[in-house]
Amino acid sequence: MSATVVTFPEGAVTGEGTVQYVVGDVVVLDATPFHPVDHTWPDQPGDAGYLRSDDGAVPVEEAVMAAVDAGGAVFVGTDIPVKRGAEGWTWLVGHRLDGARPAWLAPGVRVSAEVDAARRAALSRGHTACHLSSLALDHALADLWRKDPGVDPLGSPDFEARANQTSSIRPDGSVDEYRLGKSLRKAGFDSEGFAATLGDRQDRINARLAEWVAAGGESRIVVEGPTITDRRTWQCTLPEGEVGFACGGTHVRSLSEFASITVELDLSDPQLLVMTTAAVPR
Repeated sequence: MSATVVTFPEGAVTGEGTVQYVVGDVVVLDATPFHPVDHTWPDQPGDAGYLRSDDGAVPVEEAVMAAVDAGGAVFVGTDIPVKRGAEGWTWLVGHRLDGARPAWLAPGVRVSAEVDAARRAALSRGHTACHLSSLALDHALADLWRKDPGVDPLGSPDFEARANQTSSIRPDGSVDEYRLGKSLRKAGFDSEGFAATLGDRQDRINARLAEWVAAGGESRIVVEGPTITDRRTWQCTLPEGEVGFACGGTHVRSLSEFASITVELDLSDPQLLVMTTAAVPR
């Protein structure tokens, strides 16, 4: 038994695989183009689509992570008790069915896997836009730090790493929440100065995003291996240079796929910044 081979990092939306396990309404294949939602950091939803054979087709509601422990027990999604990549576990991609499993969909059967390509493309735009917005946010807040919190891939003080508590990717956008509490102020961040200049900071972010979209740089996923647990890195060409960091999601191939990316900053709760990113496809 080996980890599931995945082809979504290269942009695949179709493929073939053999059924390995059936756990309730979840079907595990040995290879798949489906991107699964991560059970520990569920920022990007799993792909939807279909599994097909000569005997019929069944819709997939969402792809999820699955794992087998050393004793052979199979766990699915949020029931997995360890983080992805933990030693002694075999890591898999499950396909949660939308409806009853047909009798023909059983272990050993060869099937075609077909991802909802339009939904995948919209989520990929949302994920790339999310990363770009976080980098633009870091840059726009750089002068508010009195201490060095560490730097992001572009060399700006890393507000994202220090303050982000949730990130939710949606089709053509995302919502990120940042905690502006006592620990961040102790780390040297001027929360009061930020609140007083919120509109200006938003304008700076949107101006930077417009520059990056206009430049139309390449965006890609670099992989260290073919399985779901192999490290994947998002890399992007920006006017300031190459950026990249570890990321398990899907992304666009070029920033020319965007007509625009914009953000709105909400500080209704002075302890919580909410950044909503909206992408418009070209």
